[in-house]
Amino acid sequence: MSTIVTLILLLVAIAGGGWVLRFAGQQATGNAPVFRDMPFAVAFGYVLGAALLLFSIWYFFQPTVTDAGVPNAGVVFFRWAVQFFLMSALAAYLFRLLGRNLGTAGSKKLFRQMPLTASFGVLIILIYAITAIFAAWLAPFGQEEIFARVNVLPGGNEATGGDPMHPLGTDQIGRDLLSRLIYGAQNTVGIAFVTTCLAFFLGGTLGFLAATLQGWLDQVLSRAVDVLMAIPSLIFALLLMTIASAWAGSERWLLTVYMIVIIAVIDSTRVFRLARAVGLNIVVMDYIEAAKLRGEGLGYLIFKEILPNATAPLLAEFGLRFCFVFLTIASLSFLGVGIQPPLADWGTMVRDSSQFINFAAFSPLTAALPLLAAGAIALLTVGVNFVVDWMLHKSSGLKE
Repeated sequence: MSTIVTLILLLVAIAGGGWVLRFAGQQATGNAPVFRDMPFAVAFGYVLGAALLLFSIWYFFQPTVTDAGVPNAGVVFFRWAVQFFLMSALAAYLFRLLGRNLGTAGSKKLFRQMPLTASFGVLIILIYAITAIFAAWLAPFGQEEIFARVNVLPGGNEATGGDPMHPLGTDQIGRDLLSRLIYGAQNTVGIAFVTTCLAFFLGGTLGFLAATLQGWLDQVLSRAVDVLMAIPSLIFALLLMTIASAWAGSERWLLTVYMIVIIAVIDSTRVFRLARAVGLNIVVMDYIEAAKLRGEGLGYLIFKEILPNATAPLLAEFGLRFCFVFLTIASLSFLGVGIQPPLADWGTMVRDSSQFINFAAFSPLTAALPLLAAGAIALLTVGVNFVVDWMLHKSSGLKE
């Protein structure tokens, strides 16, 4: 039986199960509203979710080694993913419980209002921040340190080509991958944070100026931003970075400086649009007119009146913009024009270790090497977005 026919039969069976669930619920509860008003799509979703849960449980307990003695990479990766999810949920719960019982009255109240997803996001951000700040003390070796043995396999087992000194192995020129993964947090996340701050300084300042002064300045800045936003950001950044590579010459550190400036200018256009839109809604308020009548200057209006009332949407945008900048830097590094060697960064690590995916059928741990850097990128992105969603919920005034 072909895969398509099997899939169709499964969908038909799940659809039938959804109809049975809704009908049986109506009969068992005396046609209660929860089942009487339930759409068929909702009943189908419940049955589909239950089927996926049962399949996941069954697949989790499948053997990790086939009868021929070959590792079952799919089962191994699935088990790692489930275990990581359960450990993350437990860590987020314990972190929130700790925050509710330790700290100031304000922090305890904040943790009491915090959902589990936001607790997980805050925990992830703290771990990344500590790793980035103390990378020199946490990493067992330097990011530029080269060892005699190259392409050492992960695991630390000498019988399978590993080395206890290098739990994650070494790369193609003999650098310790664990150390470079730790230093990657310092370089990738640190540079992304600096770039996002610069983008917000440029975009926020010009956006508030355009909203406050309006007139010809608003028109000039808005049309310039429209032109820049019409060009796909990654392609535009790649083009400019290619030009900057020729300017940098042998000074490779200059390329990192150019990258920060280029990405900050490109992303400041998005910040400009938000700051201008928020600023235009604020400058028409009565307290702005009262400040103007008192003779307050432009600096006072922007920093004392407009900025405090625009903090909530700007903070939420900062989290989202940081994720986009972070992914852009990783993409440019993956393409070879981002953070330059010998600095360690996760985008380059994904590119350099991508060939190890071919070893999934023989050594799942070896095949997971490119997933470590990619997973570090994805994990921080998810954590920041969890916190941003919570901040947006709080600033909107909505209640659970």
